[in-house]
Amino acid sequence: MIEIIGVKFQKAGRTEYFSPGNEILYIDEFVVIEQEKRGVELARVVIANKMVDENDVVLPLKPIKRKATPEDLMKYEQNMIDADAALALCKKHVKNHQLDMRLVNAVYTLDKGKVIFNFTADDRIDFRELVKSLAYDLKTRIELRQIGVRDEAKILGGIGPCGRSLCCATYLGDFEPVSIKMAKDQNLSLNPTKISGACGRLMCCLKYENDYYESTRKMLPDIGKIITTPEGPGKVVGLNILDVTMQVKVEGMEQIMDYHIDEVTV
Repeated sequence: MIEIIGVKFQKAGRTEYFSPGNEILYIDEFVVIEQEKRGVELARVVIANKMVDENDVVLPLKPIKRKATPEDLMKYEQNMIDADAALALCKKHVKNHQLDMRLVNAVYTLDKGKVIFNFTADDRIDFRELVKSLAYDLKTRIELRQIGVRDEAKILGGIGPCGRSLCCATYLGDFEPVSIKMAKDQNLSLNPTKISGACGRLMCCLKYENDYYESTRKMLPDIGKIITTPEGPGKVVGLNILDVTMQVKVEGMEQIMDYHIDEVTV
C-alpha cells in the first residue's frame, strides 16, 4: 500500500496523484507542486490522504513541494491579473507579426518562471519571432501551446444547447471519443447543428447514455422481424429504446399495437 493525494490544476482538469510526504491534507486545500515540464504550480486537493494499492497508481509518485501558504494564494491571484495583461500584449504582437492564430488564454507559473499562451489555429504556426518579442517584453520564459477546439471550449466555458454550463468546463476531466453512430443509435436527428456542442464537435453528452442504448438495443428485435404477441404473430414496425417497447403490426388487426419486451416472444 502507498499513501497518495489527488489534485487538480484546473477546475475541470483531470485528477493527478502525488505523494503528500509528511503533510496531512484535506479536500479543497491548496498545495504547491513543482514539475520538470510545467514548473511550479498551485493545485487544489480533491482526494485527501488515502492509502491505495501500489498497482492502482503509476510509480514513482512525485512529492508535493509544500502546502500552499497565504502568500502563495496572493501571488496566484496577482499572477492571474498579470496573465491578462500578458495576453493583451501577446495579441498586439500576434497582430504585428500577422500570424493567423487565435489566442485563448495566458497562464503564469506560480514563481513566474514561465508564461504559457494557449492558442488555436487551422494550420501550423511559425511563432519563433513572436516568442522573441514576448521574451523581450515579459522577461521570462515563453511557451506557446496549440490546442484543439474542444480544449478551447473547456478553458473558456459557456452555455450548452441544454441551457447548462458546458460539461467540459465544469466537471469532465478528460474528453472521451464520441461518434456519429452514438447519435444514430439514440434515434437523434443527424443535423450537425442539433448534435454539435459549442466547440463545433459532437456533444460529449452523446456518450452518457450510449451504454444503456447499446445494451437495451440488443434486447429488442430488429424492425421487420416477426414476433409472437398476446394477440398473435406480428411484424415489428418501430422501437422505443428508452421504454424498452416496440410497435407491432399484428396480423388481422388494423391498429398498431405497443408492447413491452416482457409481453412478447422474440
